[in-house]
Amino acid sequence: MRRSLRAAIAVLTLTGAGTVATGAPGHAALPGWGRPTITTAAPQPGGPGLGDTYFPDYGNGGYDVAHYDVRLRYDPDTDRLSGTTTILARATQDLSRFNLDFLLDVDSVRVNGWAATTTTEGVHELVVTPSRTITKGQDLTIVVRYAGVPSETLVGGYTGWTRTDDGAMAVNEPESAWWWFPSNDHPLDKATYDISVSVPTGVEVISNGVQPRPPLAEAGNRTRWSWRTTSPTATYLAFLAIGQYDIVTDTAPNGQPVVNAYSATLGELGPAARASVERTAEIVEWGAGLFGPYPFEAQGGVAGPVDGIGFALETQTRPVYGPGFWRRGANTSVVVHELAHQWFGDSVSLARWQDIWLNEGFASYAEWLWSEEQGEGTAQELFDFAYASYPEDSGFWQVRPGDPGPSSIFDAAVYDRGAMALHQLRLAVGDDAFFAILPAWTAEHRYGNGTIAQFQALAERISGLDLDDVFTTWLFTAGRPDVPGSAARKAAPPVEPTSWAKIREAHRLLVR
Repeated sequence: MRRSLRAAIAVLTLTGAGTVATGAPGHAALPGWGRPTITTAAPQPGGPGLGDTYFPDYGNGGYDVAHYDVRLRYDPDTDRLSGTTTILARATQDLSRFNLDFLLDVDSVRVNGWAATTTTEGVHELVVTPSRTITKGQDLTIVVRYAGVPSETLVGGYTGWTRTDDGAMAVNEPESAWWWFPSNDHPLDKATYDISVSVPTGVEVISNGVQPRPPLAEAGNRTRWSWRTTSPTATYLAFLAIGQYDIVTDTAPNGQPVVNAYSATLGELGPAARASVERTAEIVEWGAGLFGPYPFEAQGGVAGPVDGIGFALETQTRPVYGPGFWRRGANTSVVVHELAHQWFGDSVSLARWQDIWLNEGFASYAEWLWSEEQGEGTAQELFDFAYASYPEDSGFWQVRPGDPGPSSIFDAAVYDRGAMALHQLRLAVGDDAFFAILPAWTAEHRYGNGTIAQFQALAERISGLDLDDVFTTWLFTAGRPDVPGSAARKAAPPVEPTSWAKIREAHRLLVR
């Protein structure tokens, strides 16, 4: 996400957030359609946010989403998007009204078949007032019809929808759903998805998960593409890539489908993109040996167009990569980074955006572990070189990875100092404990959410050590920490590991 939008949202945040259950295993199962709870308290509006410490108005209170059915029509020539999103949810309180996070023009909203009225508030709040009061525990079917031109729908001069010469991309963090489907936009409320998009025949559509059916021909020389993800997914991890793509399918060693897609616009960058992304199944198999079983139903990646995004994102089951990663040849480091996120960030999501280190620090340290595996530099060598690369008076050391601030959640310190923090944890507890902590974390919070405090508690439980000094020093204290051998490093700077150039190249585009 661009800094300008984060700054605008920070100024325009709302208060009065509600609550939603954290994503425990099974959280996104479809509702049981039981009887609502009968209560006598007067129904209240659902909160216009979930009270996130950085983005208080992200998400909404009063209900919990189980499933999104997003059915769209898109025309690349005009960038016009229209469609209907059906949301299956359950009320977590008696509701007189509730909010959805959304920006496009709404034609109508129905709640359990009855027409509802709508207004807009703040930056991205669609306020829905049902015809009938909603009671706690009641199952909800919310149908929203809408249309608009996403690339012309701006917040603080910015759009999260990237229009390209041959289509569009809905890929962004920490928000992108606002521009293409109404949602409860916070990682605390994960859901499953059915996404289908009608486009002119000859245009491809890539999204999350698997294809439940082949593309279907429609009237008017159009084709409808359908994708389904059955694992709980945060809203910012759902994505669309629309345009001219070469789609390559295969089967991974674990039997899962692999779907990789390459933009036809890549030209001379295409071979480097393929040499990187086609290693996805290999890297997933390696990651499973360290982090626990791969958590999702499919694997793959999307190498986007030359006029698309300038970063990469861990969109669930199928990361999306901007073209800049291939300009100097193949780069498996960024592929390792985004695939590590499938465990750290996607399956186990942060409970609040302040805990972004649980995503980026872990994915960055995975690059160091991959470097060890490939014989291109050990994690210790990478720590020594990274530590020496940032002078003591650098502003890098003033950003605290455990609480970087809403405008710095993608700062270099969250990535590089975040990886250093994990290496210091590894040194403190030893390899046996460290490599037991990682899969224990992904197993304990699989398909759910976690906090840094919970991770520290797990690490202390497994190692039997008090780790408060390590976490406080490396995550929550500004300034360059002292480490053994600091004086020797000044006198004789460490040799650059072979992998460092590719890691630095990847982070140059990832850090925003």
